[in-house]
Amino acid sequence: MIGLPNVVIDSSSAATEDKSLPPLPPHCVVRGKANQRVGADGKPYAIRFEMRLPTDWNGRFLHQVNGGNEGVVVPALGDARNLQATGYNPAVARGFAVLSSDGGHTDKDPTNADKGLTAGSAFGLDPQARRDYGYASDTTMAAVGKAVIAKFYGAGPQRSYMFGCSNGGRHAMVTASRTPEQYDGYVAIAPGFNLPKAAVQHAWDVQSFRTINPDIRKSFSAADMTLVANGVLKACDRLDGLADGLVSDVRACQKTFDLSSLQCAGDKTDQCLSPTQVTALKRAFAGPVNRKGEALYSDWSFDGGMGAKNWRGWKVEGIPAWDGYPVIAVMGAASLSHIFTTPPTPVAGTPTALVDFLANFDFDRDAPKIHAKGSATIDGRRIDYTESAMEFMTPPDAANPTLAGLKAAGGKMIVVHGQSDAVFSINDTARWYEALNANTNGDAAAFARFFAVPGMSHCRGGPATDTFDALAAIVDWAERGKAPDRIIATVSEKNDELPADWSKTRTRPLCVWPKVPRYVGGDPETAESFDCQ
Repeated sequence: MIGLPNVVIDSSSAATEDKSLPPLPPHCVVRGKANQRVGADGKPYAIRFEMRLPTDWNGRFLHQVNGGNEGVVVPALGDARNLQATGYNPAVARGFAVLSSDGGHTDKDPTNADKGLTAGSAFGLDPQARRDYGYASDTTMAAVGKAVIAKFYGAGPQRSYMFGCSNGGRHAMVTASRTPEQYDGYVAIAPGFNLPKAAVQHAWDVQSFRTINPDIRKSFSAADMTLVANGVLKACDRLDGLADGLVSDVRACQKTFDLSSLQCAGDKTDQCLSPTQVTALKRAFAGPVNRKGEALYSDWSFDGGMGAKNWRGWKVEGIPAWDGYPVIAVMGAASLSHIFTTPPTPVAGTPTALVDFLANFDFDRDAPKIHAKGSATIDGRRIDYTESAMEFMTPPDAANPTLAGLKAAGGKMIVVHGQSDAVFSINDTARWYEALNANTNGDAAAFARFFAVPGMSHCRGGPATDTFDALAAIVDWAERGKAPDRIIATVSEKNDELPADWSKTRTRPLCVWPKVPRYVGGDPETAESFDCQ
């Protein structure tokens, strides 16, 4: 129907009202699948997708790349919550034709029902499903999206963009490196571009926190993390010229803040951390190493948003359905064992089994498996894994970036990362950008720009101005040559973690790294009172 092999359109109809969403402009919804097959593990696979095609089309295509382990077709609205500066205004409401896919596997496969909490990662047994999740589905969906647009509107898109957060941000960075010519602009928020290495960090965190209490859910209370966040603010808040509840100069803060200053002189109280807590948190923030002292991922930055619920939910506790264990200990463990180690490591799908897997992870024996290839016999089937997790999950030039293809194609990329991200270290992203700049003789900002968000948790949330329109910024840059020197961010009206003394209309500039917003006078609640310096 759309001129591509191995693509099936299952349905095409006018969108009906969705009472869970504010009203949207008239548009068509197309659903289908590509590359149906039976995997090496004997399970059925396909890349399922949805497209939303507005009647009043602006000529643009947006590939909405999704987070987590995927496995579900998120509605193709272009609904990045960071975009909602003035009410609900997703990309489809702006006139973009938007595509979303499940990344090449489904987390609803009934044959995986007995796998418990590892069901969503079970696709990691199939090599092609690994590749689709890593990068191959993106190439397929780029072709599908453009073909559907051409069929529906009678012409292909004039401009194409890719936008995502977390694993979606990783997709954007991988595509910008592997096949940059597919899109004119890329937006990567909180990108997990070293996701297998970040998964090794999960094991490091669990083992560090278990030195405090064998039950990591009791390692740090909410009061403990609020104490840390307040300690960071006390040491670093004024480094940008204004005490405003934000650490704008995060690099200077790492030299100023000393976690040991919060250590109890005597018994543990809510006003101090125990020596074991201080040692454990320092160890976690230094990042995982093997016996030789070789870094296996990245170190981390202390920031004023570490007391947020999002940080605790990822690192310490917070998911009732998972016996209150944090995301790293369950979803993170399932991903590390099934998707990122080669051969896959069988782990039972219970919270206890997954936490135990991380607790017993060996950083000399097991960490190298994210770089490994090989074969395994699983359920009587011999399966060959010809690409390591680091090969199918990360940009090919992640360790020594140049983005030469993106630059040659005239493409642009915006990368945004919250300083209190508990999943992917902003330090890793900053080092990547600094290496890119060095490798391009200081010319990285001509085609790629990186912005840090003080206080922001993973993708959004925390005591932060976490609402910003990076989509409009990338369009202005790619189409009008207006490179963003700063992006204006505001608070979210739905953010219940904003300090009481913040204005409900607070704005701040996000600055191109390594510049930081410094207060120069005027209303402390407005971005106009800050310069990027």
